[in-house]
Amino acid sequence: MKTALVLIDIQNDYFKDGKMELYNPEKAGDNAKLLLNAFRKNKMPVIHIQHLSTRPESAFFIPQTPGAEINERVSPLNNEKIIIKHYPNSFRETDLLDYLKNMGIEKLVICGMMTHMCVDATTRAAKDFGFECLVIGDACATKDLEINNETVKASEVQKSFLSALNYFYASVLTSEQFLKP
Repeated sequence: MKTALVLIDIQNDYFKDGKMELYNPEKAGDNAKLLLNAFRKNKMPVIHIQHLSTRPESAFFIPQTPGAEINERVSPLNNEKIIIKHYPNSFRETDLLDYLKNMGIEKLVICGMMTHMCVDATTRAAKDFGFECLVIGDACATKDLEINNETVKASEVQKSFLSALNYFYASVLTSEQFLKP
């Protein structure tokens, strides 16, 4: 089964001193780098997703600034596909689906930022499009969220979203489990 790595929104703004710092983004970024190195070593397809929006009216407006750049841990090589998206779902109004179909990809290894938003939306869409999905949980990061004046800690958000994905949409593994020979 032809497999590709999909690195979602591992961008500078999610790291220390960024506009939307997440909980433990360095750990997630370092684990994503381990996955990236393994895919490169095995000459397997890698797809970088970058969230940008030049639409100020969008709820997901992210201008093209140094913070929106892909983090150096996972900098794309010239031969790796970069897909610019404007919505949480990486398939929406992009060429991701056509690219994967043209490459004959059947299985996706997914990681990135933010677990509760773009990783979740993309994984669910990928499953709906018929892809087998693996989400590498420790190569994803999220943040504290609020509902009804109550804070839900990032660690609980992470577990909740990953467990929901694991229920039907994906198999959720750690980077160590995935990379184990």
